[in-house]
Amino acid sequence: MRNLTLSLGLPSLLLIIACLMGIPCASQAQSKQASWESLNSLRAGQKIEVIEMSLKKHTGTFMIVSEEVIQLREGAVEQAVKRENVMRVTLMENHHRLRNTLVLTVVGGGVGAGIGTAAGSDTGFIKRKGAAAIGAVIGLVGGAAVGAALPAHETVYRTNSH
Repeated sequence: MRNLTLSLGLPSLLLIIACLMGIPCASQAQSKQASWESLNSLRAGQKIEVIEMSLKKHTGTFMIVSEEVIQLREGAVEQAVKRENVMRVTLMENHHRLRNTLVLTVVGGGVGAGIGTAAGSDTGFIKRKGAAAIGAVIGLVGGAAVGAALPAHETVYRTNSH
């Protein structure tokens, strides 16, 4: 492991580890979104957005889903969108944005401190502790920005045809 750290550098090694840890989560999320049956997890009255293949957007409250259509209420009008016309269905609840921001702020701070420590020196202008503090601040700000920018709405269904 020490030889690998020396040849790649600590920042590169940390980036590779972070990417590898995210692969199972991304692949699991993709397989769930591709299933029309995942729409059965929706409850009547939840606010959803349905995007058709023609990019027409419907936003309203979910009513029911069958093998052929998804039905929602847009204001006073009931809409039924055929399955073959549905490109994406998104649950419009905002419960993940704060969590994403907090988690990525902490992770960014930790990664930044680690990179700062590795980049600092015992004899240079910026000592290790100072470099770690600067790296942590940069990581905290970057992590918070990325967490706030991530989509907070859960995609329940996305077609495989694209």
